[in-house]
Amino acid sequence: MTVLKQPPPSKKAASRKPPLTLSSPKMVAEHTPCTMHLSVLPSELASKLFYSLEESSRDWQRNKWWLFDRLVESPHRTSFFVRKTDGINDDETWHESARYWYNGRKTDPPDVFSSEMEEACQIIERLVTEEIRRRPLRYPLEWAGGDMGSANDLLWRANVAASNRYEGRTDSVGWHSDHLTYLGPYCTIASLSIGTRRMFSLREIVPSSDAEIRSAQTFNIPLPHNSLVIMHASCQERFKHSIPPQPAMDVYRPTYPRFPGGPIEPSNCRINITFRFYRPDFKPLTIPQCKCGIPTVLRPDMKNRNDGQKDRYWWTCFAGAQNNGKSCNMWKVLDVEAEGRGPTVESMQKD
Repeated sequence: MTVLKQPPPSKKAASRKPPLTLSSPKMVAEHTPCTMHLSVLPSELASKLFYSLEESSRDWQRNKWWLFDRLVESPHRTSFFVRKTDGINDDETWHESARYWYNGRKTDPPDVFSSEMEEACQIIERLVTEEIRRRPLRYPLEWAGGDMGSANDLLWRANVAASNRYEGRTDSVGWHSDHLTYLGPYCTIASLSIGTRRMFSLREIVPSSDAEIRSAQTFNIPLPHNSLVIMHASCQERFKHSIPPQPAMDVYRPTYPRFPGGPIEPSNCRINITFRFYRPDFKPLTIPQCKCGIPTVLRPDMKNRNDGQKDRYWWTCFAGAQNNGKSCNMWKVLDVEAEGRGPTVESMQKD
């Protein structure tokens, strides 16, 4: 009977769906936890911001880190900016004592927002807050600081910005989700694109429990000059994103010249500014250190999600990104209540 018994059916993942291009804000909102906004800044401000960052970005650096026992370099240039205040009060010294780490390495002191970036940030903050208020669902561990009952209160503020320069067709960034170390669970990130049009790709990470019944799908979003994609809460937990290389691309021609009366200068450069809110309850000095003596990074459990109710996060060693790939492998589960973090949506509802 053992010989005649049929073997159990093999577990086979569902076939992957073909990529889908989301060519309108309506399609973006329908298929992803994102919203897309076109012509988000006044056109003259968008041009001034592009010119200032295009010039300064020529000196930006490419990130380097260890991956699978080899040193790799990012195929694009990047920089980091910090606001004068943390967005909660008027203290301008909040970032001077903060320790910023990226890919396991302590960074140099960041540049402060330029006047153009500050003006753009204020516009984007109000837009993001309006979008958050429209969301049908807020997650238990999502930030709930401020007076949630006030129509004038900004539920989301941007106090840092990671900026990237993509020049030509081949500059790119691979699949990843953003580190949550200083952002906390279920963060919101506002990504502004200025310059030439590039494709922004999103791909869902299918939970292990669903792997046999549905497959991941890639969504491609063409991002023109002066467009904003708001990656709402759950995007970093559910999706990875990338800027892929392109076989061909348009040339960006600014509406305004760099100097009054000057020529219009075509460009093949795209500048991306991701405005982020470093939460006060995830200040750098509160981040646990691993056995290597450097701050850990916060990662979500992307494969075993529970619709935001009991999702898990853990602090894990990231020293291997710089230490020749060597890590102490330390990790521990995030416990928001025990670590004294918040207020969160869940804690506000309890009160």
